[in-house]
Amino acid sequence: MKQILHSVWRCSLLLLVGAGTCISSFGQYTESSSVIEVGISVGPSNFLGDLGGNAGRGTKFIKDNNFPMTKFIFGAYLTYQPNEWLGFRLALNRGTLGGDDAIIKGKGGLEEARKYRNSNFRSRITEGMVLAEFYPTVFLENDPSDVFGRLRPYLVGGVGFFHFNPQGTDPLTKEWVDLKPLHTEGQGFAEYPGRKEYKLTQLNIPLGFGAKYFLSESVNVSLEILHRTTFTDYIDDVSTTYIDPATFYAHLPLAQAQLAARMANKSGNYGATTPYAVGSKRGTATNNDAYFSMNVKLGFRLGRGNSYGSSTRCPVRF
Repeated sequence: MKQILHSVWRCSLLLLVGAGTCISSFGQYTESSSVIEVGISVGPSNFLGDLGGNAGRGTKFIKDNNFPMTKFIFGAYLTYQPNEWLGFRLALNRGTLGGDDAIIKGKGGLEEARKYRNSNFRSRITEGMVLAEFYPTVFLENDPSDVFGRLRPYLVGGVGFFHFNPQGTDPLTKEWVDLKPLHTEGQGFAEYPGRKEYKLTQLNIPLGFGAKYFLSESVNVSLEILHRTTFTDYIDDVSTTYIDPATFYAHLPLAQAQLAARMANKSGNYGATTPYAVGSKRGTATNNDAYFSMNVKLGFRLGRGNSYGSSTRCPVRF
């Protein structure tokens, strides 16, 4: 009996030591295994705001996406992964956004008012973001350190800033002109105290998802869709109502006031039909602008710290 108990105690001790080794190994992997990745990205970008859109009421969701206005956004990023299931990314992107009421296909609904508005814009976008990446399927993998040939879906989100500068086409000269200095909706004018001048650098909240495929231990490609919620309604310089054009002449030099009057109200076919009246709706101030992109990313892993592959494995037998 004593020999049996001794054998059971010996086996139990070995099991505890083995379990402790496994836990220690897993802890070393999750806490110490680290990767630094650098990469580049490119893909189409689209604007979701007041200008353009599709049939019915305008929204800031994908329903109002206009493929003919698709532009491109390019970028570079640096990611630090303390372990395989979590990453922290610093990204810098440069691209263009655009919108145009002329491309709306009128179907006799609410979209007709936007089409009659007849405005357009374009804007260069420079953005920087700090993002967290979460790879949930890592917890289902037998050996997460062996990445070759793996496909990993992931979620991504964070906070960022972006700089923009809306421009519109002058209906007289057909040239692109900066819109912010024209105060097209009376921003900053004493007659419209509730309309503050907007800042060209703003915060955004990027959220999205993607999938990463490892071509090798050090090279991977990803497809990622990233939506940016913003805190401004003036990426396209359109937000509230039309103002009295006489206001421009009270605050701006003559040539600039004339340009502002042309740019502020291009409704209908400029000079041929009756434009929208003062106080008429120009945009929807309750919906801030948004934009999104679909990026293809090419990443390169520069190295790895202590990893599961170099740590002590669980014993398989006594």
